[in-house]
Amino acid sequence: MTKEGMNTYRTTAIVVGGVYLGGFVVGLAGTGLIQSILGAPDYLSTVSAKSMILAIGAILWLMAAVGDAAHGVMMFPVLKTHSERLAIGYLASRIIDAIFLAIHVLLVLLQIPLAGAYMKATAPTTFSLQALSTTFVQAIPYADNIGWIALGLAGLMLNYLFYRARLVPRWIAVWGLAGYAIICFGMVSELMGSGLGLVSELPGGLWEIFVGGWLIAKGFNASAFVSQTTRTSSTAKPEAANS
Repeated sequence: MTKEGMNTYRTTAIVVGGVYLGGFVVGLAGTGLIQSILGAPDYLSTVSAKSMILAIGAILWLMAAVGDAAHGVMMFPVLKTHSERLAIGYLASRIIDAIFLAIHVLLVLLQIPLAGAYMKATAPTTFSLQALSTTFVQAIPYADNIGWIALGLAGLMLNYLFYRARLVPRWIAVWGLAGYAIICFGMVSELMGSGLGLVSELPGGLWEIFVGGWLIAKGFNASAFVSQTTRTSSTAKPEAANS
């Protein structure tokens, strides 16, 4: 592995770590802004006056969606050196996760035109608009849960490769495997009405905060790339001799 190649992986680690931490911040801030409006009673009558706040919250969630997709793209060349199939699976799962986060954003933004129509409407049209708005709001957790399931699957693939290739210390990979397995099972059960969705996010969420800081401070384990290069070279030599 050349020095230039190692510098590239170090930069990737810093950016990926920054996206982990940034995604946590914008997701938390976006949720707070959105819930401060849509979580209030008779929210549809207040959305028009607070549409800017709601839009900012939605944009923050959209940034989180872009960050999730970016994870798959940035990690692909790193993971591909150890397993192309799992690298593709990780990228695909991250994109699916991002798509459902984008659906979340769309369902939130639709409240703005609905609120505008609601303020101008008279009964019985107001009842229809309220029903449509409530349906969209109730659909948001389902979009989130499916996105979290995709995220959980992505995390399992990522941490399996982390463990196998020793890209990070193995105890971090084991923590990630456990955390994302809990997310998968928790979100599947949430779709069935268990109410465990929020609790199941905690181990994986804390892992993302920790590993974000770890990657920024320490990066990937350089020996994982050196050993992979050695294995590739040793495999190529017999093939060249046979030819």
